[in-house]
Amino acid sequence: MELREWLTKAWDTVFDDRARGVIEARAAGHSLEEAGARFGVTRERARQIISEGQGKLAFMADSVTPTWRAVAQQVGAAPAVRREDLAAALRAEDHVILEVLLAEAGLRAPRTWAGPLRGWWTTDPDELDRRLSRLVDRAPVRGDGLDEEARVVGVPEGVDVAELLGAPRSRVVRDAAGHWVRRKLRRRDSAYLHLLDAGRPCPAEELVEPMGVTSVAAAREGLRRDDRFVQVRPEGTWALVEWSHLRVAPYGNAIEAVVAVVTEKGPITQRALFRQVRQVYPVSASRLRQCLLSDQIGRTPDGLIDLVARGAQPIEELEPPRPDSMAVRGDVLGLRIPVDRDVLRGSGVRVHSWLTWRLGLRQTPMRRTFATAGGHAPLTVTRAASFAQVSTLRRHAIELGVVEGCVLAVILDLASGTARVRHGCAEGECQTSLVDSPSGLDETPCAPHARLMT
Repeated sequence: MELREWLTKAWDTVFDDRARGVIEARAAGHSLEEAGARFGVTRERARQIISEGQGKLAFMADSVTPTWRAVAQQVGAAPAVRREDLAAALRAEDHVILEVLLAEAGLRAPRTWAGPLRGWWTTDPDELDRRLSRLVDRAPVRGDGLDEEARVVGVPEGVDVAELLGAPRSRVVRDAAGHWVRRKLRRRDSAYLHLLDAGRPCPAEELVEPMGVTSVAAAREGLRRDDRFVQVRPEGTWALVEWSHLRVAPYGNAIEAVVAVVTEKGPITQRALFRQVRQVYPVSASRLRQCLLSDQIGRTPDGLIDLVARGAQPIEELEPPRPDSMAVRGDVLGLRIPVDRDVLRGSGVRVHSWLTWRLGLRQTPMRRTFATAGGHAPLTVTRAASFAQVSTLRRHAIELGVVEGCVLAVILDLASGTARVRHGCAEGECQTSLVDSPSGLDETPCAPHARLMT
């Protein structure tokens, strides 16, 4: 006798109305608590009802078809199998009662980051999740290529991969073009797929929209941080490193290009050097001037640029004039920073380059970090080509209650490597009613410099 002939009859004879209701609720994805509550029983009683019926049904199945467990386990060895396919293998009707037998045979619903995959069964509940993780590791994936990638990693046909990847806990998301990109690298992954589709190097301007950034500078910064991309010189376009057929300048940065030209050409005028470098590595004149401060580059007695290794003297930077917004007393520096929209939204703050000169930051990019109190992230000063940048002050601004138009006072202690941020509005000029008089600073920390420093 086949299971098909009696299994559905057993549904009516082995299980009463309450047991059938609990089993149907569990099959629909409800918890034991929810299933029991619908029939006025506890979670434990709901579990007992299912267990008792499961034992009776399995005993009957053993009498009818002794091999049913082996068949279920053999078919269920796949990462995920539909209940209807297991029913066909067991020669049984695809009915909710079949789930009771499958559980008795040791099969379970596959587990995924989106929860159990209802309607599917397996002997290894974690295998599908492992396959899905391998699929995520292959991201970025084109939207129209998802099914093919899923087959490559062995996700069974019929599993709704797109629904699983779209779950809140998934590590990938869909971008504006419908492609699957990694949540933490979504912008750069979108740029990668755009270049792959274009099949040619693209200017940064063309990548702004696919990356979902607000400026060309942001697009360039994102591309520089990813070793999948390379800038094609002298055009300045962006390409994929995997495109080995492209002629790409072998320089990782502007300093490498300057050193290479000086090495090849020998002593050279600054004007000729800049012209030669920009032919092979397009970069701004201000950036090239910063490169001259490298410890590899110097000036000969007759004013030419050459290598320090060949006897040229390192070029000393002239101290720029100190701006009125900064003060110094020994090893303590004070900065007045106006609070604007960029400060309040968490952007880095540009300040006068005198700060990096005073901190001894000779090259670019180069930075110095200062510890802060109160659980704040360290405050970082970074040297750029023509300015200094202080890391975000947003949390300080929020805690101090300042608004746009106020002033922050930043105190840097070079000896201890620490920083303090205070409300720095002058008395009577604050945009809020919350004027602080912090310890260690004068009542008017943004007044003349003599009163800024402790």
